[in-house]
Amino acid sequence: IKIIFEKQWFYLDNAIGHIYGTTFEVTSGGNLQPKQEVEETTTETKEAGTDNRNIVDDGKSQKLTHDDIKALKDKGIKGQEIVQQLIENSTTFRDKTEFAQDKYIKKKKKKYEAVITIVKPSTRILSTMYYAREPGKINHLRYDTLAQMLTLGNIRAGSKMIVMETCAGLVLGAVMERMGGYGSIIQMYPGGGPVRAATSCFGFPKSFFDNLHEFPLSKVDSLLSGTFSTETLPSEPEDDVLVEEEINGLTEEKQTSLHETEEESTTEAAMEINQTEEQETMDINADDAEFKENKEKENKENVREKQRKQWERRKKLIETAALLREKNADGLIVASKFHPTPLLLSLLEFVAPSRPFVVYCQYKEPLLECYTKLRERGGVINLKLSETWLRNYQVLPDRSHPKLTMSGGGGYLLSGITVVLDKGKADPTNLEALKMEEPSCKRCKVQDLHC
Repeated sequence: IKIIFEKQWFYLDNAIGHIYGTTFEVTSGGNLQPKQEVEETTTETKEAGTDNRNIVDDGKSQKLTHDDIKALKDKGIKGQEIVQQLIENSTTFRDKTEFAQDKYIKKKKKKYEAVITIVKPSTRILSTMYYAREPGKINHLRYDTLAQMLTLGNIRAGSKMIVMETCAGLVLGAVMERMGGYGSIIQMYPGGGPVRAATSCFGFPKSFFDNLHEFPLSKVDSLLSGTFSTETLPSEPEDDVLVEEEINGLTEEKQTSLHETEEESTTEAAMEINQTEEQETMDINADDAEFKENKEKENKENVREKQRKQWERRKKLIETAALLREKNADGLIVASKFHPTPLLLSLLEFVAPSRPFVVYCQYKEPLLECYTKLRERGGVINLKLSETWLRNYQVLPDRSHPKLTMSGGGGYLLSGITVVLDKGKADPTNLEALKMEEPSCKRCKVQDLHC
């Protein structure tokens, strides 16, 4: 397997069998070789300057040219030796401070030493990678915001969660990792099918997907209204296959009978003309018949496979609908590119009372609208609209400080807890009835004030 990563290409064949966390060196030819740890003996005292004020970055301090460095690489010299020669041929290295020297060495090692460490995929690694390289695919969901979602949603093993996301499967994978294969997850998806590109990168075992269900958003309204129905579903997939086999068998018999009559007529005519021509036509007809038989068998197998997949898909859809009808989900996670208000109002119907829900949006205004709608609707408490703020720090001896570059925003979260919704009181048509339910003494006081 050939991998290209940050202008470096290599083969992963030699990495098979090693544990996660193993560090490899990329040798000539792109092969990986486990790196041997060498203890650095720092007995000699480093020569370093007091400050960098007299150092001018004019590009003339390095004696080695690009051609010289390329020649060293072609000779097969390791990156560590190339870095050492760069240090020796630098006229300003000794004048730099000790901190600047360490920074210079670290920068050159990263550039010339082909060292790779294979780590086990996790939510933190994948979310950091997606946010740094392709944030648009995950709706600019930052890793600390994702951690807040998992905490506020009370994701745990053995729970029944509903996940609606359009973040390439990253949120779904994070929920699956937190649950550890215990419990059930219902993924709501738009369009023709769920997208799980990031979920496949986690490397979950097959048992994790046994309790993973999926349901299309287009059928949520029909499920809530009680008009949900799948297409005509056969009781057993073998019935249709047997019927189709019988039909195909009858057509084959008809075709073979026609072929036989045609062959008889052609053979009679051929016997009158020449016996050699008869043998040639018989061979051609036999080859054609075999080709047709093989093609018909392939078509039958394709039809069976399609029917079997459709039957399994419909069966899973009915099972997921039954799970949603119970309306006892332990939590709801929404992180999509769509407006959160209609999604949340419809999906909250499937969540049990006293359960948390979390909604992520890249922008604040849709969540503000969702906040006001939930206040008007009722059935939720502890509503909070929050924004996570992240600042990275450099932690090094005598030079710990906030990094100069930091993320401008990681999105917004709307969280809350569901409670039993009194639909009679939430109905705006019953506002007059609510007024009449006020205590009589209170009504008298209001009337006295008006008088």
